[in-house]
Amino acid sequence: MTRAPARRITPVSLAGICQRFGRKAVLRGLDLDLRAGEIVGLMGANGAGKTTLMSIIVGLLQPDEGERFFGGQPAPEVELEIRARLAFVAHTTQLYAGLSARENLELYAGLRRAAGLEVGASEDALERFGLTSAADRLVGTFSRGMAQRLALARALAATPELLLLDEPFTALDRHGRALLQEVLDEERARGVAILVVSHELETLTAVSDRVVLLDRGVISHEVLRAEHPDQDSFRHSAAGLWGPRAQVAETAPRP
Repeated sequence: MTRAPARRITPVSLAGICQRFGRKAVLRGLDLDLRAGEIVGLMGANGAGKTTLMSIIVGLLQPDEGERFFGGQPAPEVELEIRARLAFVAHTTQLYAGLSARENLELYAGLRRAAGLEVGASEDALERFGLTSAADRLVGTFSRGMAQRLALARALAATPELLLLDEPFTALDRHGRALLQEVLDEERARGVAILVVSHELETLTAVSDRVVLLDRGVISHEVLRAEHPDQDSFRHSAAGLWGPRAQVAETAPRP
């Protein structure tokens, strides 16, 4: 018997997403599309709802109103595919401090295999993020930057179609940032849809094809790299989205 082709979960389309917490309306009819082979950078002031939006895309939070479509299908119809092909790196690494880097990856791989899901080799994931020499060290001894690299390695081991990153450059030194930017370029070339949340404008515009602003509960503006002749022009236009409300760092912190 021939197995039916696996359904893709990209492109992703959010339509009319509303979310309230008590009397506070965080998202107010938000629309957003994420396309295969594109990196979207998401900016927004503190409390704008960036993490809430991420949680809704992942499925950790159900919106009060609105719909989510993955690969053209309503989210409830492709829940298994979403779990299998979506990777999310939260602002906290969610690693096991009492296990080594290798053991953290092997535990994750074992859980995916038990669920019948594909996962890449742990050694490849460690090498990709420059962690081979630290593979057998306890994660509890890692610096914040090393732990961040391991969390990223774990997420990418799933070979996702959709990758969500919440402040992924936090705590990374210059080498770690260069590694991550290289990996993002590779994943984009592989056709992955990527959403990156960051408060670092210069870093965000360096990796993104499109930068969008979450303001007052909606995606209010966007800037496309393809419409600008160079990086400086792209960054300047993205900075202009903020106007007098700018609360992002123009440059990355020193390593």
